[in-house]
Amino acid sequence: MLLTNLFAQKENFDIISYSPPAGWKKEVTENIISYTSINKKNKTWCRIGIIKSTISKGNIEADFESEWQDLIVKNYKPTDAPQLNDVHETDGWKIKEGVAKFTFNNTDAMARLTTISGYDRCASIVVTTNGQEYLKDIDALLTSVEFKKLESATQPPATGNNSDNASIIGTWGANASDQSSYRVNNGVMNYITRQYTFNVNGTYCFVSKAYDPLMDKILLGKENGTYQISGNNLTIIPGESVLEAWSKKDGRDEWGKLINTQNITLEKVNYQFTKHYFEGSHQWNLLLQASKVTQRDGPFSSNSTFLNAWYYGPVSANNKVIELPDGQKIKLTK
Repeated sequence: MLLTNLFAQKENFDIISYSPPAGWKKEVTENIISYTSINKKNKTWCRIGIIKSTISKGNIEADFESEWQDLIVKNYKPTDAPQLNDVHETDGWKIKEGVAKFTFNNTDAMARLTTISGYDRCASIVVTTNGQEYLKDIDALLTSVEFKKLESATQPPATGNNSDNASIIGTWGANASDQSSYRVNNGVMNYITRQYTFNVNGTYCFVSKAYDPLMDKILLGKENGTYQISGNNLTIIPGESVLEAWSKKDGRDEWGKLINTQNITLEKVNYQFTKHYFEGSHQWNLLLQASKVTQRDGPFSSNSTFLNAWYYGPVSANNKVIELPDGQKIKLTK
């Protein structure tokens, strides 16, 4: 058995290669490969899931927190904040791990998340078990893991003129959250989503949504106006800007009733814009740079590829259009 494990061929899934545990049940779907072992006599079990990579949120801290909320908190509802290991790096990839207890069928169990981040990609391995007997197999798989070497993000030649209106037409969105130690340690995470829609006729609309479990309201920002492009300079000229406060429907992240509305001071801003292609995610991003932060865009991105910049990505499964309350619609241009 030892020789079989030593010389077993590695398997590949997306950007991860690994040595699977021998004799475990394997299940394959589009986005996850999982291995399960059950000991009916001892009533113990273990499941290891390798998750397909997605677009990175810009750094390992943001990626880990997002994966922890989506993969661990939503599925297993751990009772405590995760015990975290120090971030370490290999071949340009950063790795962060966390462990927490949860209850399954009235017995204690453990959930372990290993998240890797780099080259504009993020992937995770989720381990859940209620038995110490599986630790050797878990460690063997995690120790065997290797990551595909990706090229650094570079921008290939663009088709057409990068400095005309057509190059920014469409809807572009960005997400951010508060990564303070208190929120991370207690699993109380907020988010704010911002989206621009640039139309062919020189008009734009901007929408923002801010959600925080510690607040009793959801904030919705709406702005519209016109824009002008000269070379790689983009000028935003707002005509109307409001901030709405909505109640939370049944305390959830859903629109309740409109509480109040206030007008926001109009903020005309000159940006320097760039279209940048990220090889890892195979997507163009719209980068806006300015001399100082703006009320509309919030703090600069932590991504250091471009300084004093905000990174807006195209609408996708991981960057969804903000759903507005009361059936409100914003005309989107692809």
